[in-house]
Amino acid sequence: MNILIIEDEIKAARSLENLISKLRPKSKIMAKIQSVEGAIDYLSDSATPDLIFMDIQLSDGISFDIFKSVKVVCPVIFCTAFGEYAMEAIKENGIDYLLKPFSETDLKNAFEKVDNFKNFFQKTTENNLVELIQKISGEENKKKSFLVFKNNKYMTVKTEDIAFIYINYTSPTMVTFKGEHFDLSQSLDQLASQLSGKDFFRLNRQYLISFSAVKEVEHYFARKLYVKLTVPTDDKLLIGKEKTAQFLSWLEDR
Repeated sequence: MNILIIEDEIKAARSLENLISKLRPKSKIMAKIQSVEGAIDYLSDSATPDLIFMDIQLSDGISFDIFKSVKVVCPVIFCTAFGEYAMEAIKENGIDYLLKPFSETDLKNAFEKVDNFKNFFQKTTENNLVELIQKISGEENKKKSFLVFKNNKYMTVKTEDIAFIYINYTSPTMVTFKGEHFDLSQSLDQLASQLSGKDFFRLNRQYLISFSAVKEVEHYFARKLYVKLTVPTDDKLLIGKEKTAQFLSWLEDR
């Protein structure tokens, strides 16, 4: 299997290469690329790999920009420290989504998904491709509710009732459309990975918002976007210019 690694952290790329060599010793690493521009040049002029391992935030931008310039026909395993890109990854041949730091077992399971995908793809049609990738990636198995504890009582909160989740001091707090607040024990990265990327978006390191909570979006200084929600927030929600295209695409993809 010919494998391409697109990762801007040299240490992470080397570690990934070592794990691949251990699990799939017959595989060949075609190249290790650190940037969007470099990936576009390579994929435009070189043989198509059998599999790509791709970080999302690269040295010169977001890796999804690669797909706007070149056609990628092989499966892609996305590796990132952020959980909010899962739905976008599925659209771009994403067969798995590994949250850093991932283990040897995580990588082994990812390879098994690639094998299952290739075997099944021989029997399916192009119309079933998106559905297949969703099943393999686990998008259909995202959480529908959370168990929370408040005032000495346990209760469940449906994900459709969540307006946003934000970091309150050091730990996440869930806020519902009714204005209820519930403290959570998991990290924001973990919560983002459990929620549907179609319904929730990671604005920044502090906020994870629901599509249903978005009231309006305004242009702001320095090509940023100012997001207003139907439920008041303590902070002004701003999106940097490097993430605006992805956010607008998320809003439009309904």
